[in-house]
Amino acid sequence: MTTLAPIETPKPAVQSNPKRVGVLLVNLGTPDTADAPGVRVYLKEFLSDARVIEDQGLIWKLVLNGIILRSRPRTKALDYRKIWNNEKNESPLKTITRSQADKLAAALSDRDHVVVDWAMRYGNPSIRSGIDALIAKGCDRILAVPLYPQYSASTSATVCDEVFRVLARLRNQPTLRVTPPYYEDEAYIEALAVSIETHLATLPFKPELIVASFHGMPKSYVDKGDPYQSHCIATTDALRRRLGMDGTKLLLTFQSRFGNDEWLQPYTDKTMERLAKEGVRRIAVVTPGFAADCLETLEEIAQENAEIFKHNGGEQFSAIPCLNDSDPGMDVIRTLVLRELQGWI
Repeated sequence: MTTLAPIETPKPAVQSNPKRVGVLLVNLGTPDTADAPGVRVYLKEFLSDARVIEDQGLIWKLVLNGIILRSRPRTKALDYRKIWNNEKNESPLKTITRSQADKLAAALSDRDHVVVDWAMRYGNPSIRSGIDALIAKGCDRILAVPLYPQYSASTSATVCDEVFRVLARLRNQPTLRVTPPYYEDEAYIEALAVSIETHLATLPFKPELIVASFHGMPKSYVDKGDPYQSHCIATTDALRRRLGMDGTKLLLTFQSRFGNDEWLQPYTDKTMERLAKEGVRRIAVVTPGFAADCLETLEEIAQENAEIFKHNGGEQFSAIPCLNDSDPGMDVIRTLVLRELQGWI
């Protein structure tokens, strides 16, 4: 006699989260607090990255932990306090990057399957927390957006390193894309030009020349193959063409030296000193390598370098704001993101 097995009622299919596309804007980073302990935590993470300081040997570790992290946090904390967003108790970089993400989300609001978030390579919110949040919202594809127009291993590549480290711990990884550098992208150059022209129109003086100051880098990194310097040159050349200026009216310099090694030249601070001594009295500075205003633009350029220029005979100095979350700046980010999301949305 054949026994028939009872027929089971099919179980309802498990409802999964709708598949979404995540966009993660990433900038360099910031201390959580404008005091020595907060800066110390930030600097330790930043300067322990082998992409930033390539020789992480015993000597560097002794210098970092025995000298730099004992003295530098106090002085840098004073600098951060000069620019700190006291209302939100955070650095301007964090305020602006959050706003960039919010405005991008609003611009993409007609695509309800796209989720936008933001993160910092060093400090908080971390890249790990950003990716985890996107996955929790059902994102099975993520576009990482390093907010660096010019590529360098110490900025763009280290963002990718951290993204890959986060994904390496996951069994079920989302598909990943990373936006390329946009150092001579037409939308970016146009936005820079418009921001410069708009700012100059508000000044009570006419600058004799403009200095384009980029973050510096040890020359040895370029000698080893980093394309950063060539990208900075390409940006400046494209900006000169757009503004109708030559190399005497739009200068290229590099700021933010650290340590005793030779860095990319000409140096911004030395150029400010030289120009003032040569008789230049009115100047404006733009920082095309920064997508958002931060310590290096608001304190180092707008305050420290302005003082150098005036101390040596200069009279009028203006720091041109970064693109930030302005309409031209958001046009750049939106254009870049929509281009790289093709096929996903």
